[in-house]
Amino acid sequence: MTKLTRRNLAVALMGAGAAAYGLTETAMAKNKQTAILDYDKWQLSNQEWKARLSPEAYAVLRKEATERPRSSPLDNEKRAGIFACAGCGLDIFRSDQKFNSGTGWPSFTDYISGALETKNDFKLIIPRTEYHCARCGGHQGHLFKDGPRPTGLRYCNNGVALTFKPAT
Repeated sequence: MTKLTRRNLAVALMGAGAAAYGLTETAMAKNKQTAILDYDKWQLSNQEWKARLSPEAYAVLRKEATERPRSSPLDNEKRAGIFACAGCGLDIFRSDQKFNSGTGWPSFTDYISGALETKNDFKLIIPRTEYHCARCGGHQGHLFKDGPRPTGLRYCNNGVALTFKPAT
């Protein structure tokens, strides 16, 4: 069986060889809701990302840097709307998932299904869970288990990695 990657899932969901990836009709229906079908469009070179992003956004999204706490106006954003990836525009968080963690970074209790992928980060020696945009792979922040109910999770996000789209 072929390894099921984001790109392969997108190809499978577009009708090209779903069986080769071991996807049943039920799995296809479930995964189709969260698949990012234009994944390939967002696989840009470093030069293309640098041209597209501010130096701060490039450092965070492409080099996994962390912005200074309390430097983003999005930490205090309280309007209804959507927080999207600053790299590709994918909707990641709803405003009703945001809370004030007191950390100086925008924090969320949950995310929009299919919008994030995680990996282990050992940069501070103690393992942490790092999360990225599922479409462009841009680094967003880290996940901690010290958030409020109902999830108990805190998605601690770099504000420069997000844009805000107010509800209309």
